[in-house]
This record gives sequence, structure tokens and C-alpha cells, in this order.
Amino acid sequence: MERINTLCQRYTNLTQSDIQELCRTSAYLTESKHYETADVFIDVFNEMTKEALVVYHKKPKCIPSLYKHEVVGKEALLKNEPGVLRTMETSLNSIGLLAVTQENRLIKQNIFPIRNEQRTIGVIIVEEGVEQPIGAVERQESQSKEQGTLAIESTFDPLIMDQLAEAVLIFDTATGNLVLANHRAKELYRKLGYREMINDLHYDNLSLDYTTFEYVLYQMNDQTENRLIELDTAYLNYYFNIRKVWIDAGSRVAMIIQDNTEVKKKEDEIVSKSVAIREIHHRVKNNLQSVVSLLRIQARRTTSKEASKVLKESVNRIMAIATTHELLSKQVEDNVSLRQMLEAVMYNFRHIFNPEKVQLNLTVDPTITVSSDQMVSISLVVNELLQNIFDHAFEPDQSGMVEVSGEIENKVITITVTDDGNGYDVNRNKETSLGLMIVNSYIKDKLKGKVKIESSNKGTKTCFYFEQNTKDVVR
Repeated sequence: MERINTLCQRYTNLTQSDIQELCRTSAYLTESKHYETADVFIDVFNEMTKEALVVYHKKPKCIPSLYKHEVVGKEALLKNEPGVLRTMETSLNSIGLLAVTQENRLIKQNIFPIRNEQRTIGVIIVEEGVEQPIGAVERQESQSKEQGTLAIESTFDPLIMDQLAEAVLIFDTATGNLVLANHRAKELYRKLGYREMINDLHYDNLSLDYTTFEYVLYQMNDQTENRLIELDTAYLNYYFNIRKVWIDAGSRVAMIIQDNTEVKKKEDEIVSKSVAIREIHHRVKNNLQSVVSLLRIQARRTTSKEASKVLKESVNRIMAIATTHELLSKQVEDNVSLRQMLEAVMYNFRHIFNPEKVQLNLTVDPTITVSSDQMVSISLVVNELLQNIFDHAFEPDQSGMVEVSGEIENKVITITVTDDGNGYDVNRNKETSLGLMIVNSYIKDKLKGKVKIESSNKGTKTCFYFEQNTKDVVR
């Protein structure tokens, strides 16, 4: 009992109630006169290795044990003992399945679930030896089934079945035994650890979706039309789509298994990467906000108006980048709404500059999306244009209007920033303004686009356009 308790606490997530139930079961097995000619075990699920773990062993009284060495504390591997993990997973009995011991001896196992509070917490395994080598057992079973297989080949052509990508198993409704399986089905069950020819095994020994044959027949009889049952299921680390159909005038049930494990793994990998990328964006945003806080502290401590202005502009640029990363941290897809992004930039701008007499308007087609690669560049360009307007376009007490618009035509996005301020000399300022240098650089090098600026004493209109990233964006 103490060994069971120690092993379960170290390697499993079982509760104290579960462990007590295992101890009661072991005590019953120890006192029972049943199974006096078999080795009897209790196995549990090892959460660390995801294999079965032996926690109890009762040796036979009438004959020598199959084991020469201690096996309590050792693992029962899926590749050697498929029925153990199968019964733990499905709560179904596994009867008469071939297995290989930790000492590399061929055996047959009968496996029964141990349940507590409506959960399977472990299994009882009753083992008997098999004297013939595995190959001999397989050949004998294969020969004994040839006649039965030939009887159904007229209905189900094995050559055609072997060309199918899915595993196909056909069961006799009278007995529940497997009468025909294609090559893919045999490969699948070998991968699941089955050591023997699966022909003639009962459905309950092969079920991967937690159903018994009796329940399958009940489902079939309950249907009035095509008698097709389909479901997706997880079994151990595998993912299957399983279809069952009544064929051959109801004398056979075909089970078709599609292994979707690789597809599911790819999907999980994509989701995992997507979550990781969003987390990175979130952390970048937090780090940038920390930099902003340091710059603001520095700006408050400086006595130079020029230095304070430069620091404030730097804060605004960093906040524009931080805002884009915050949006990306909330995005499931790589595509971002252009309107949503520009709203965030303008909100951030209002928060920093607090313009009272200048009205900010946004007119953007809500269906336009841009890729994350384009997003940061657009944010910085629009931020620089707005900052240039508030620095130079209006006098301190002058009121005015600024409008940002966006549209798309033939996959070319056009963003226009217009103000009714005092204007400036475009040719001269291109060479001296850091903001305009940043604008030109990002539009040309990052967005692969062009920019056009018109300015007079009635205001300034800056228009830049670039191709939508059609590789990443689907509209």
C-alpha cells in the first residue's frame, strides 16, 4: 500500500481518494483466490512520461511468474502494451491482446478499468504467457482467417480498399468481430502498439472513440435513413475522424478512420505561434512604454526648450510604434483594419498634444486592411505628418481643421492628410525637416510607395499611396 501511495504521489495527478481506491483494489486482489495462474498488475498513468506505470504486482500461486525481476515502478510502454493505455483512455475492457513484457516476453493481456468518482484512475491487468513467437502467432491467425476473408471479398475488394487513404475495418454484426481490414488500418493499429494481426479481434478491442459494439448497433438501429455515424475524436495523442456505416444489407458495419493527427498538430502549431507572436507584441509595447516614461522624466528635468521639444517628439514617435504593437497583440490574424489603426494613432496624438482649437477628423473606408509589416510604417508616417502640422501649421491661438482620409482602388491604398493652416515651402523644408525626412524614407523604402505634397497659405495636402500587401491580405 505504501508503495502505491508513494508512486502515485510522485508520478500522477491522482487525488488521495483515487489512491485509496487503488489501495482497496490491491488489497482485494491480494486476498482474492481468482487469477491464481496469472500475473496480475495495477497500472496508472504517469503524468511525467505519458506512459503507464506499474504500481502493484501479484504473482501467481500455482505456476511460476512470467517475470524474473521486479517490475513495480517500471513503465508499460504503448508500443509494447497498447491495451493498457487504451483502457485508461477509453474505459473499455481490452481482452486477449498480445503484448510484450519489460523482459521482452510475449504475453496476452486482459485489461479492466478501475474507476473512482466516474473517472478511470488505473487498470487491472491479467497476464498469461504465449509460447509461440509473434511471427508464428500472426501466421497461424492469418491462415485461420483466410477462408472467412475470401467469403467477403466478392463484396469488398481488398485491392481497392488498400488504395484508400483512410483505414477501413469491416465487422460482422452477428459477432462484432473484425472480418476485413485494409492495409492502412493494419498500419494504424501497429502504430498504436498492437502486436498481432487485428483480424477477428472484437470491435470493443479496436474501438478508438469510447463506444462498444452494442452501442454502435443501437445507434444504427435508431436511424431510419442512411445509417451513417460520424464524429471527431481524440485518442491518446492522436486525432481521428471516424465514420461508421451499415452495409451489405445490415450484416456488416464498416468503420472508416481518417487520421488527422498531423493536420491537428499543424493547426496547434499555428495557434501556438500566433499566441507567441501576440505575446511578443504585447511585451514590445510594454518595453516601449517604459522607454517613453524615461524620456518624459528626462524632458521634465531639462531646462532647454529645444531639448524638451526634441524629447517630446521622440516620445510621440515611440508611442506611435507602441500603439501599433498594442493592436497587433490583440489581433488573431495578421491583417489589421486601417481605420482602427489610424484611430489609435490619432487618439494617442490627442492625448499627448491635447489640441483644443484644432479639429481632427478621420474618413477611412472601414473595409481596408493592411499587413502588420505595413502597419508600423503607416503609423509613423501619419504621426510625423500630424506632428509637423501641430508644430508649424497653426499659430498658438489659431483654430483650424485637420483631416485624415484613406481609400483603396485596384489594390492601391491612398492616405491623405489635409490641414487648413499656414502652409510652408515644400522644397526647402524637405532638406531640413527631420519629420519630412522620416516620411519620405518610410514611404519609399518600407511601403515601396510615393508621396505628393501640396502647400500654400491656405493649407497643406500630403498624399501618399502604396500597394496593398496582397500576399497577406485577402479581401
